[in-house]
Parts: sequence; structure tokens; C-alpha cells
Amino acid sequence: PAMSEHSIVLDVKAGVARITLNRPDKLNSFDRAMHAALRDALQQVEDDAAIRAVVLTGASRGFCAGQDLADLSFEPGNTTDLGRLIDENFNPLVRRLRALPKPVIARVSGIAAGAGANIALACDLVIAARSASFLQAFVNIGLVPDSGGTWLLPHKIGMARALGLAMLGEKLAAPQAEQWGLIWKCVDDDRLDAEVDALATRLAAMPTRALGSIKHAFASAATQTFSAQLDLERDMQAELSRSHDYLEGVEAFLQKRAPRFQGR
Repeated sequence: PAMSEHSIVLDVKAGVARITLNRPDKLNSFDRAMHAALRDALQQVEDDAAIRAVVLTGASRGFCAGQDLADLSFEPGNTTDLGRLIDENFNPLVRRLRALPKPVIARVSGIAAGAGANIALACDLVIAARSASFLQAFVNIGLVPDSGGTWLLPHKIGMARALGLAMLGEKLAAPQAEQWGLIWKCVDDDRLDAEVDALATRLAAMPTRALGSIKHAFASAATQTFSAQLDLERDMQAELSRSHDYLEGVEAFLQKRAPRFQGR
């Protein structure tokens, strides 16, 4: 089937899964069908041990404009229950991206707005084109940032900037997002694909279990005491020190050669 018939395109090559949000005529905004297709794609990625890195991107000009308002009902007495929509679709998606034991890169070109911005920010490494921008659009239609926005923003950039972005609903250009530490990297538009591909290739050759554990450790740190976090680090090292990649890494270091990690 033609690419345009699918709202999600999954392409797997050399250990890297590339997931494309593919509703370009709607700025890749989400309807329920796209959520379902993305759930399936992420399940495949999780189940396939050969996949060791993930790139999440949007087709054509933008990353994602969040929820497709045309998919909601505004009939009096029959308005879409946003709480339920979030509970069934956006929250499981963000939880899954954060918990996926493999590294996830968000490749952002054009606009990442509303839930689209926060889905990008829930990924591990965000690389944005210089012309890209992030928009907490919620307040502009009388809503609060969702899909993790109220947690991710203050944790990443501090309360003053988080409140400013959320309350004013103004676009944040990618270079500023990088300067603030909201994203990993901002690159020239014509370098975006090369940078993302190089990073994905590099991550796919790394010790996948260690990368998954790093994700998990940092996620835990937000709610743990320092002492509890020390115990978590100890337990993770105990487990990882029995892995293939740890022994290979040490051996390669001692033999002064490049390690050949297998992700196990």
C-alpha cells in the first residue's frame, strides 16, 4: 500500500527503527487511528531484540501539531471527554516512550505543538532543525499542558521558563530551546537527517541494556531520595556486570580495541 495510506510508517534498518507520524496534510496531528497504529509500531519495536535504537519523526514539513481537533466532537451534550481521550491514548503513549528499554531520538523539523511538543520532549534525545519550534499551545484554547508537559517542562528548564511557556503559549524557536537545555541539539536544517542518522547508528551499536537502565535510573531519580537512588545504582550495576556487553567492553578496553556490543 502507498505510504500515504498509513498514518504511521515503521521502517527498520540495521538495528534502527524509524517511526514516522504520517498525516502530513494535518501536520501529523493525532486522531484515534494514528494512536492505535503507533501503539502497534511501538509494540513491534519493543518485541524485536534486533532493534536497538528508535527515531520518532514527522512526515513532510512538521513534527506533530498534537491532537487533531477535527477528530473531537463539540456538539452540546456530546462533547468529547478529553480526560478519557488522554487516559486511553496520550498518557499510555508517553509512559511507553519513557519506559521503552531502548534509546529514542525525536527528530523535530517544523512545528512541534501541544501534545506533539511534549511527546518529543518525552523522548531521550531531541534533535531539532534550526527552523523548528516548540509550542505549548494549550492555553490558547483554554487548556493545560498535557502528555507530561507540566512535569517535563519544569524538570528540564526550571519553573520560571516552564510557566512562561505554558502561560503565554508562545513559540519557542529551536536555538533557544537548545540554549535553555530543553533539547539535546539544534542543527542546521540541511544537516538534520545526517545528524539524526549518525546518532541512531551510533546508539544502535551501543550496549542497549545499559542505555535502557540509564533511562530507568534517571526516571526514578525524579521521585527517589538520594539514598534510595544509590541502592538502585548498586542493583543495576550488579545486574549489568553479568551482561555480555559489560564483559566485552572491559575486554575491549584492556585489549585496546573497539568493543563489539550485542545489546545483551
